[in-house]
Formats: sequence, C-alpha cells, structure tokens
Amino acid sequence: MKQIFTTAIASLLAISAFAQKNDGTTKSLVNAEKEFAKSIAKKGDKDSYLEYSLASALVFRPNPVNVKTFYNAQTKDEKSVTWEPNLAKVSRSGDLGFTTGPYAVNGEEKQYGQYLSIWKAENGKWKLAIDLETTSNKPLDQTAPRFVEPKDHVAPKFLNEKEIKAGREIISTTEKTLNTFLKTHGIGAFGGFMTDDARLLFPGNEPIIGKGKILSFYSGMISKINLKTTGVDKALGSDLAYTFGVATIDYKADLRESFNYVFVYEKAADASWNLIVQAFVPAER
Repeated sequence: MKQIFTTAIASLLAISAFAQKNDGTTKSLVNAEKEFAKSIAKKGDKDSYLEYSLASALVFRPNPVNVKTFYNAQTKDEKSVTWEPNLAKVSRSGDLGFTTGPYAVNGEEKQYGQYLSIWKAENGKWKLAIDLETTSNKPLDQTAPRFVEPKDHVAPKFLNEKEIKAGREIISTTEKTLNTFLKTHGIGAFGGFMTDDARLLFPGNEPIIGKGKILSFYSGMISKINLKTTGVDKALGSDLAYTFGVATIDYKADLRESFNYVFVYEKAADASWNLIVQAFVPAER
C-alpha cells in the first residue's frame, strides 16, 4: 500500500511539473496558465499561487507584496475565479513571457476585470513573477485570442551579472526618457513609446487596444502623468522586458490619483523599446 501511495504522489508531482513545463514556446506558457487556472479551481488560491510562483514573485493586492507573505497569511478562499488568456507572448530566449485576458469572480456579487501575469523560467518550468488584476464592468466585447510565438530561439549562455545589469539599465533609461517626455510634451508622448497594437488595462474599462485608441483615452481624461519606476527585468534574448512602479495621474477634472503599474516592453526592428501592454491598479496608501 505504501509503495502504491508513493507511486501515486510521484505521478501527481510529474503531472504538475509537466503542466508547467517550459519548452520556450508561447504554447507551453498558455498551457501553464490554463493548468494554473485548473489548480485554483481544485485547490484554491493559496496552495496554487504558492506552487506556481517564484519565491520572489510579487502579487498586486492592490499594492505589490511578496507572494509568500501574502498567501501564507490567507485562509482558504471560497470564491470561484475563472479566467483565460487572450494575449500571450514569450521571449526568443524562452526565459520570460506574459499573459493577459479577462477574469471573473463568482461570489455573492459577480466581479469582472482584466489581469496581467509575467512569467519566468525556473528549472525548466514556468513560474509566476508578477500578477496584477484590475476591475472592470462585465465585458461586452470578446477579444480574439492572439498567442505570438517567438520568431526564433536565442539562448545566450555566457552572460555575466554585469551584462545582465547593463541590459536592465537600458530599460530603466527608456522609462526615464518616457517620463521626461511626458513632463515636457504632455500625455501624447506615449505615442512615441507604443506599438501600434498596444493594449491598455485601466480600472473600470475593458481592454483598450491600439495606439490611437489608447492615446485618445489618455488625452480625453488625463492632463499629466508621472512615473516612478521601482523594478525592472529583461529577457536574456533582449526582446521582451517589464517594469513596475507607481504612477501619479492628474486628471483634467482637477483630481489626482496614484496607481501601481506594470508595463511590458518589446524591442522593435530599429532597436527601440516600445510598450506592448500597460496595466494600472489603484494604489492603497
């Protein structure tokens, strides 16, 4: 009986490891995301987040907090959460990727929103590095799934800490430049730092997709925005990166509000770095 039990446990561990297996493709990341959702449905938030996250992972609830610190303090959550990615992309080096899409919370009162998850590779498996959720009304439009596979695979083997740090500093400098332009040229400066198919996740709204629509949204309600970057990371393949921090937004309605943000950048053919996803959640003081 003991041998059967041991074999069963080993089989379950193998299934879990396979579910999170990272083979460098976006398909493997989407599969990991879906298995994560199944795990939450079966075992609840606490056990699933602790299993699927890096030890250093941050969850925005709404302020960033270490995943272990947050979930070890939680009791079992009886709410049912469902979600499914409709945009995902993985770096050429297969060490960094992101997923985003709608979620729904089935409690006494059903809640809706959009999420952004940053995933990183650890020991051949996908692990959560960042998880952010922003609330919205019930979605009226369904966004067609777009899962972008890497154009090729590049896995630098000899990068040292100095080179990795230098790569992150490029992203930090890009965001500092963006912030300077936002101060000197106004909210329209975002236009020079966005991909044409960029996506904005902003509280109370369905995802806003496309540079033109995002700029129209910003210019219609925001007079100023100031970014304070607190974290940066970059794929070894030098094509994807992310930042997070605090954004202070001055509305045209004479109101100021602070948000936590996570931005995802991708490298363009001309070597510039542009925003592909921007996600905001109100900051708690």
